[in-house]
Amino acid sequence: MQSRPWESSQTLPQRLLGVFRYSRRALQLVWSTSPKLAIAMGALTVMAGVLPAAAAYVGQLIVDGVVAAMAEHSRSGAADTGLVLRYLLLEALIVAALAGTQRGLSVVQSLLRAQLGQRVNVLILEKALQLNLTDFEDSEFYDKLTRARREASSRPLSLVKRTFELARNLISLLSFAVLLVQFSIWALPILLLGALPV
Repeated sequence: MQSRPWESSQTLPQRLLGVFRYSRRALQLVWSTSPKLAIAMGALTVMAGVLPAAAAYVGQLIVDGVVAAMAEHSRSGAADTGLVLRYLLLEALIVAALAGTQRGLSVVQSLLRAQLGQRVNVLILEKALQLNLTDFEDSEFYDKLTRARREASSRPLSLVKRTFELARNLISLLSFAVLLVQFSIWALPILLLGALPV
């Protein structure tokens, strides 16, 4: 099995730069195939990165509201739970939005896979029309052409998915960092250390 350019025995920074170099070309291919789907994938990725931190923040508000309602109940014998119920509703909406975002990403990726396959096959056929008959008699060249057609939709989309997943994880990391810095500045180094690849 042929190794991919970013899976060689290079150092981590070299592998990351390699991924981004090939990802840029794949993103250009996706953009030229369908700008609308590329924008939709980007918007859904941002939402998928922000919503987990939003859910955590609302969860903290729920806990604070419950603690405040218990303290009020112990003082006066009654407590207003309306605010906590509104937070619970908001949390449910955020969780539903997160599930919808994941589903939307899956749909967009499926549509992109189909359109990318068609687009890359058209590009390959256009390139093949410019070649000589002797080029097709070369078995190695013909194998590469066949492999390119077979992986027309999967390879570029895989690169784009990895790039967007990296962006989503970075957005989530920054969102949680904003929340954690309110508790303690020392939480940021711990968060960064925990996010480093092993």
